[in-house]
Amino acid sequence: MIRQANLKSRLIVSEYENIMENHLLLTIVLNAGRPMWYSLSSVFEDERLGAIIIMKKYVKILPLAALVFAFSASADIELKDNSEILGKWKVYAEAQKLDGEKKNLTMEWDFKADGILKQTATDSVGRTKEMKIDIKYFVENGDIKKQTKLGQEKYESCNVVEKEGSNMILKCQFMYYFLTRI
Repeated sequence: MIRQANLKSRLIVSEYENIMENHLLLTIVLNAGRPMWYSLSSVFEDERLGAIIIMKKYVKILPLAALVFAFSASADIELKDNSEILGKWKVYAEAQKLDGEKKNLTMEWDFKADGILKQTATDSVGRTKEMKIDIKYFVENGDIKKQTKLGQEKYESCNVVEKEGSNMILKCQFMYYFLTRI
């Protein structure tokens, strides 16, 4: 008799545990693990939250896709050595973007075979007239590496974006330079 009572009580406890376990699973499914006092609208809020998370993922991916597309669309020209740029070039304009507003310049670049770039800038206002600076340059991995400041060994990389006949467009770190051979 005691055994039957123990067996019955164990059965009741076991059924109760199953009911509670199912209720807990139902609670977790309906309320996404939140306590029961959340309203039914919380289920819809979870759907909205999921949509926001997906949108955030796409927003993060879009700039990467745009960069890949931009780099594949504008293939830079790789220089083999400095023989392709030796000589005097007139820098007639600069711009922050390739298709942006161009600022007119009166500057001359003379690429020498010994790795010296002679820059001559003429002041259009007439305060300093002419300013001449000799800086170092070299061609590496198809790009022109030119000294950023005289006396310092810091170099900026300039890619040849376009080279047709006597015209060339360079994309340096912050500016595009538009050159024509003299």
